[in-house]
Amino acid sequence: MSNSRLRSRRDAGGGAGAAGRDELVSRSLQSAEHCLGVQDFGTAYAHYLLVLSLAPELKDNVKETFQYTLFRWAEELDALNRIQDLLGCYEQALELFPDDEVICNSMGEHLFRMGFRDEAAGYFHKAVKLNPDFSDAKENFYRVANWLVERWHFIMLNDTKRNTIYNAAIQKAVCLGSRSVLDIGAGTGILSMFAKKAGAHSVYACELSKTMYELACDVVAANKMEAGIKLLHMKSLDIEIPKHIPERVSLVVTETVDAGLFGEGIVESLIHAWEHLLLQPKTKGESCNCEKYGKVIPASAVIFGMAVECAEIRRQHRVGIKDIAGIHLPTNVKFQSPAYSSVDAEETVEPYTTEKMSRVPGGYLALTECFEIMTVDFNNLQELKSLATKKPDKIGIPVIKEGILDAIMVWFVLQLDDEHSLSTSPSEETCWEQAVYPVQDLTDYWIKPGDHVMMEVSCQDCYLRIQSISVLDLECEMDVARSFTQNKDLLSLGNEAELCSALANLQTSKPDAVEQTCVLESTEIALLNNIPYHEGFKMAMSKVLSSLTPEKLYQTMDTHCQNEMNSGTGQSNTVQNIPEPFYVLDVSEGFSVLPLIAGTLGQVKPYSSVEKDQHRIALDLISEANHFPKETLEFWLRHVEDESAMLQRPKSDKLWSIIILDVIEPSGLIQQEIMEKAAISRCLLQSGGKIFPQYVLMFGLLVESQTLLEENAVQGTERTLGLNIAPFINQFQVPIRVFLDLSSLPCIPLSKPVELLRLDLMTPYLNTSKREVKVHICKSGRVTAIPFWYHMYLDEEIRLDTSSEASHWKQAAVVLDNPIQVEMGEELVLSVQHHKSNVSITVKQ
Repeated sequence: MSNSRLRSRRDAGGGAGAAGRDELVSRSLQSAEHCLGVQDFGTAYAHYLLVLSLAPELKDNVKETFQYTLFRWAEELDALNRIQDLLGCYEQALELFPDDEVICNSMGEHLFRMGFRDEAAGYFHKAVKLNPDFSDAKENFYRVANWLVERWHFIMLNDTKRNTIYNAAIQKAVCLGSRSVLDIGAGTGILSMFAKKAGAHSVYACELSKTMYELACDVVAANKMEAGIKLLHMKSLDIEIPKHIPERVSLVVTETVDAGLFGEGIVESLIHAWEHLLLQPKTKGESCNCEKYGKVIPASAVIFGMAVECAEIRRQHRVGIKDIAGIHLPTNVKFQSPAYSSVDAEETVEPYTTEKMSRVPGGYLALTECFEIMTVDFNNLQELKSLATKKPDKIGIPVIKEGILDAIMVWFVLQLDDEHSLSTSPSEETCWEQAVYPVQDLTDYWIKPGDHVMMEVSCQDCYLRIQSISVLDLECEMDVARSFTQNKDLLSLGNEAELCSALANLQTSKPDAVEQTCVLESTEIALLNNIPYHEGFKMAMSKVLSSLTPEKLYQTMDTHCQNEMNSGTGQSNTVQNIPEPFYVLDVSEGFSVLPLIAGTLGQVKPYSSVEKDQHRIALDLISEANHFPKETLEFWLRHVEDESAMLQRPKSDKLWSIIILDVIEPSGLIQQEIMEKAAISRCLLQSGGKIFPQYVLMFGLLVESQTLLEENAVQGTERTLGLNIAPFINQFQVPIRVFLDLSSLPCIPLSKPVELLRLDLMTPYLNTSKREVKVHICKSGRVTAIPFWYHMYLDEEIRLDTSSEASHWKQAAVVLDNPIQVEMGEELVLSVQHHKSNVSITVKQ
């Protein structure tokens, strides 16, 4: 058979095949459109896949419809919990449209909801790279970036002193013969690179976070050390010899320490390292080659403490008022912050909070001298093992100043070797915060010279625990000691009946009173302590309900007349005579007593949207203590099938009189989807009803703040001792810093506050998504950031300021990539854009 015959047959077959393909593509498109019409998204998606695999040239034509079909089908799969199918659909879609930022972003959103934050961040990051102006992806990436690469990475890498001292200690160890090195918790790999530069033959580094591991790979390669440093994406407890590293190393370097020293698991990881990964330690007196022996940097640590008075810590960890806008808080409801360290706690919860005490608003007062809590030798295996099993040490510290005992503040000195050390003391310029143990559950917090602050300290569950904090008054010390001894004897007898009897005698509340311990976040406790907030809401709600009352009275009279006509007698049913209540819905995030306050304002049926059982029990007990009729307060989430349906009518024919929305997050950002919630709320209000707040004004000013620059991005290579790290980690910088306190932020104001934005929840036509604001420069300097906060107007007269001293909200700031030099008298134009919950502020050049 000749070649020409073959060619003509193939051409003929190709023509027929092309026609058949076109027919199949056409039919599949018609079927896909029909399925979309009847909302059969799964079948429509399958048809589109067939169309795109047969006719890739149609990609641009069907792209938008395909995206819509994919997203709707993904929603159905998500609702059916068909996770594998959902992910499979997105993978197929990304094979067809690998550079589609919308699909990348949507895939990231699904992964994030499932808890796969690392993977979600990858897709958000890719979407932003594909389209830097894609607002949804940018907002998603910024929120995840804060979690993936925590802000302390930037602060630590900018800490020249810390980098220099670690470098010197590692250099010294390597020069003395420790040539094989394992870096535990490598982060960006900076300690590994110090070891390699010092001349180590073999360097291994392990990092558990996928994001940080990939970042370290890029950093090591950029510094041309990839051949000399082996990076492992795993935790050190899983490293095996010779599977992962060929032999035991002579030096472990690590900085897996948090503000409370032990919180990142340094004790557990070093016990494992000494047992499985390190050479044996050198015994005292031996002067042989260090290469034959194992050692750890840091070598040891000393932990210090101090009892302090601090109004800011008190405000966030103790409810200090007994009445909130007319609501009495009963003694049988005890509020505690998560940092409360209970001996019998079932869960392992971090028993402290962290604060930069040198910047805490209002400062602090030392009530005792600084005292030593504990020392730990990281080069002594037996000591490390005994830490977790050792009984708590009892410590008594004399009081030197009169004041309110609010917290035990803790810091440490990290001894890297016999020559180099780092202190995390609040008096040092350091990248570390201090650990703070709030004092709770004392009958009297006032202490004076002559008293002793007593506590028990231990290392349990990877945490430094400071428990059983009490005050011993010198005058009654003997009586307390006698009482304590008797109780100890009672316990040692193990006589349960006597013990119960003793406890009953100590009980101060009514025997039948239900006690509830309610654990609240520190922002929720600060909210309960925020008197202007609750008084403002009470006044605003009262005004709205008063304005609605005449209308209600007419409705009641009409109903009464109607009932009389229907019954045919002058006597009407009492139930029918009860006026219809006002319906008030509070959809604040977290714990809120606003529904109870609403319940004091007359014929009101308040609905609360708290989710946690312990919060509901606490609200019920407070309601009972304030003599509210039973069932006054309703928990709305019991009435709705899912959270998304929270804004519904109280009854099919009723509307809300007041809806309370949470507009601002405690972090200082606008709540996600708040404008969408406001739009739904407006449809559910009765005539004359109101949303609180009715509108919000956003204010900002220009500042110069080196602190914000250093907390937001690594500043060049000088601070990292010539190593090229900044371009890689700075990919994870975000333009907005949250949880700031402007009252104590180190900064120089360069302008007066200006109004940046108005968010109107009641009259949305007053909102603009974009505006330009002229700012007058009052002082020459470098604009590095634009801090912002909000005035929330419950009505035209009642305003809440999120930057006030009583505020439970923090503030936020836009940090500029490139600071701008300004002179007094000039004007700077800011472009303010509001998209969904995201506000972007840029300087117009």
